[in-house]
Amino acid sequence: MAKLSVNINKIATLRNARGGSIPDVLKAAKDCESFGAQGITVHPRPDERHIRYSDVFEISPVIKTEFNIEGYPNEKFLNLVKTVKPHQVTLVPDAPDALTSNAGWDTKKHHKFLKEIISDFKELGIRTSIFVDTEIENIKYAVNTGTDRIELYTEPYADNFHKNKEKAIEPFIIAADEANKLGLGLNAGHDLDLENLKYFNQNINGLLEVSIGHALISDALYIGLENSIQMYLRQLKS
Repeated sequence: MAKLSVNINKIATLRNARGGSIPDVLKAAKDCESFGAQGITVHPRPDERHIRYSDVFEISPVIKTEFNIEGYPNEKFLNLVKTVKPHQVTLVPDAPDALTSNAGWDTKKHHKFLKEIISDFKELGIRTSIFVDTEIENIKYAVNTGTDRIELYTEPYADNFHKNKEKAIEPFIIAADEANKLGLGLNAGHDLDLENLKYFNQNINGLLEVSIGHALISDALYIGLENSIQMYLRQLKS
């Protein structure tokens, strides 16, 4: 069964919109864990518009489940990860002003850059994952960076799911098979929700983990956080 890592960025966005400490991001992380989440994901950005670097330091020693820190590997981010030493770091190629992650790495072009960073993380015992699209070349070059896993960028799948789900999933099946063949662990994330997650999970061989934030937290506004997490977990059981 693929693990569910809950991205709590949107909870921090709500807090920051008003200032103060409501909702409490640390409590939310602990609650997600107690409600069944098998991982907590945060994605601190340079402007700290949602998760703050201080949040990361508060969350890390408290949660018992897997802690995944996503981000672009600038100097500040690298120092954060090396200090906190999370279970997993997911490298994304976001520009500083990106609204959200919107593309995977060109692993051929950035091969040397990624390889050096990943080598440092491996020395610290941190599992690494890099955000990629379904281009086979990017998956093949990902192996040479030394990464443990890749995270498939699933927005194209989500965008086309209701138009033709068989066609939408096809490149992801091919990409997953290539990753499995090359010995790469497989994560996935971006715009996965209660409508498209089950089909994705049923068709992707070797899926280890999904990271879901926006849809799950949005659903929680209507059905509650615990219920939302449990419903997402059920999508991963078949």
